[in-house]
Amino acid sequence: ARAVSERGEVVVRRRDDGAVELRVNGVFVMDTAQTDTERLLARAALDTMAHPHRVLVGGLGLGFTVRELLDDSRVHSVVVAEIEPAVVDWMRAGTIPGADLVCDPRVEIVVADVRDVVAEAAAHSLDAVVLDVDNGPGYLVHEQNAAVYAAEFLTACRSRLRLGGQLTVWSAAPTPALAATMTDVFGDSRTRSVAVDLQGRAESYWLLSTTA
Repeated sequence: ARAVSERGEVVVRRRDDGAVELRVNGVFVMDTAQTDTERLLARAALDTMAHPHRVLVGGLGLGFTVRELLDDSRVHSVVVAEIEPAVVDWMRAGTIPGADLVCDPRVEIVVADVRDVVAEAAAHSLDAVVLDVDNGPGYLVHEQNAAVYAAEFLTACRSRLRLGGQLTVWSAAPTPALAATMTDVFGDSRTRSVAVDLQGRAESYWLLSTTA
């Protein structure tokens, strides 16, 4: 399937190996063949919290982060900010596997920029904010996504988190500048590298986290 929005082209395709792949403006975003880090992104928040009742996720993608969150019985609701309406429509239609996710009563999908969704959230209303809106600050799909990693937006996230709430961010590469900004805003940050096997090619992705 293919769609064009004001941000450019969004494509989902089934490869010869059977995996479903998502690309934006020709840039690989994610696939169903390697989902470990998407799931670990959720666990990075969940495993450090006693009561992760309400979680906001930036980016629906192929749904693996949301699915991991829902597998935890402590999670009562997940708000998903997805900027591309086609991605949501394709999942509802079954073009992207995951129709059960969008129908789950615990899931609220908002078709909007995650910055706007955070701005509209009440203060201290979230237990975790999980960001997988891009390939990280070093490999932006959309230039405007740089604002997601800036101090202004991270400060907004902090004000919406309850005391002890977690912010976690996925990145395709080490991002010391982002870690430093998170430390400036929250007072600390933790960076974890995750080894992955991409069809026989060893690679590392990165998870950054901090506590409100």
